[in-house]
Amino acid sequence: MVERSEGGQPREARRGEAEARRALVTGASRGIGAAIARCLARDGFDIVLNYKSSREKAEAVAEEVRAFGRIATLAPFDIADAAQATPAVEALAKEGIHVLVNNAGVTRDGPFPLTSPEAWNDVLGTTLGGFYNVTRPLVMPMVQRRWGRIINLSSISGVIGNRGQVNYAAAKAGLIGATKSLALELAKRNITVNAVAPGLVDTDMAKDAPVEEILKIVPMKRLGRADEVAELVAFLASDRAAYITGQVIGIAGGLG
Repeated sequence: MVERSEGGQPREARRGEAEARRALVTGASRGIGAAIARCLARDGFDIVLNYKSSREKAEAVAEEVRAFGRIATLAPFDIADAAQATPAVEALAKEGIHVLVNNAGVTRDGPFPLTSPEAWNDVLGTTLGGFYNVTRPLVMPMVQRRWGRIINLSSISGVIGNRGQVNYAAAKAGLIGATKSLALELAKRNITVNAVAPGLVDTDMAKDAPVEEILKIVPMKRLGRADEVAELVAFLASDRAAYITGQVIGIAGGLG
């Protein structure tokens, strides 16, 4: 990667310079994804905002990114659809992606005996299929660059399980296994791979959850905030976290 110095002479961008880096955040139009995009922009990253259909919300987040003086790029595609995701991510890889945050996910909660094949496949296809579709095209460019950060949004449900979320817990637990395995493959290339496991966070996804019942088992007796999760992700994306890889870090108010 070559950029111009102030005097117009080319110079190699140092890997330690956040301003030379670009982050792809999936599911970035709202909630935790939007908070992560803002936080990384504040820390000096240009942001690629992936979303499936919420263009207006993604545009609003893009304006917030630009307010930090960073470049915001919209990337509309369904991560679960390989026909959409693969060419889109391959094109982004050519332009350079240094940090990947696999945040997008869906829930289709209900008792396991009533879980339809569609509900099962939708959740696993988005979380695990999406991880594969988005991450695989970016790995070799990171290897060649010998620097990268991959941060996967798992869930406390994937760590301890949760009633009514067999599909979701299975997907998020699978993401933890993928995180640990990929971390072992990439560690010697100076690429870290970690998972963040939030508890119940105050976002749109929590609106239908039995909040009062859940808070009874949360030691801190409150919901998490999207910005709290984003700060942890931003730390893992930084040079300060260079010796942390293959870890699952809970952010669930003491639960788990």
